[in-house]
Amino acid sequence: MDKEHYLISKLGSKYIGDDAAVVGDRLYSMDAFFEDVHFKREWMSMAQIGRKAMLVNISDVIAMNARPQFALVTVSIPKDMTKDEIDELTQSMEFTAKEYGCEIIGGDTIGGDKLHLCIAIISKSNDPLLRKGLKEGDLLAYTGTLGESKRDLDALFKGKKIAKDSRFFEPELRAAFITQARPFLHAGMDISDGLYCDTNKLLDINKYGFDSLKNINDEAGLSGEEYEMLVGFDPKDLEALEKIAKETGTPLTVFAKVAKNKERFTCLSHHFN
Repeated sequence: MDKEHYLISKLGSKYIGDDAAVVGDRLYSMDAFFEDVHFKREWMSMAQIGRKAMLVNISDVIAMNARPQFALVTVSIPKDMTKDEIDELTQSMEFTAKEYGCEIIGGDTIGGDKLHLCIAIISKSNDPLLRKGLKEGDLLAYTGTLGESKRDLDALFKGKKIAKDSRFFEPELRAAFITQARPFLHAGMDISDGLYCDTNKLLDINKYGFDSLKNINDEAGLSGEEYEMLVGFDPKDLEALEKIAKETGTPLTVFAKVAKNKERFTCLSHHFN
């Protein structure tokens, strides 16, 4: 058990376990986006940093079939950050939030040595998609094409340039697909720690294993920060979901079937290795 899971295991709330905590028809979520952990300032403009920070937080909301309403933002502001850079950062966060119907209503600021952001999102859903709910025989599928985020992160570490529209800079959220597909989905979550690790998480919470239906290479399986969707559903609904995927321009790949075994992917946690 890594330190993240150890810490979570020490908290006793019944609401812990999904991408967001569901309390009534409200959902509460928060993610950190820290300099030299999730990004380096020399890699990204302030606009890119603000946008990605907001997108990775809204991804949790989309993953649970919810609508973001309000955001609280805490920012650690380095001494060398200019007012123009602060303007660029805040305008990007506000613009991105508004794209999804969300309003930044407050937060906190502190002085620090690095640029760190923590964003809490308050959202609403009448039919949230949870991680629990898989059944034996369900199909497991992921959206999009995996691997680009890790590939481009590796390139950045080598001092190379990557495309401005790279998924590392700007993940694509699958709001339209999840909204339309929700009646057919038994469980789901976004892929932030890689397909291998996140599939294991989904299987662990449902106490199942899997039978592989498609070979997944390590470039795709270990690529974190993809923010695509991992979903489980009844095989009889595959045709309906493929139709929705086509209508929403969402690539959908079935790669496994839920089974009564202990099969797991081999992966390393992205946290505290």
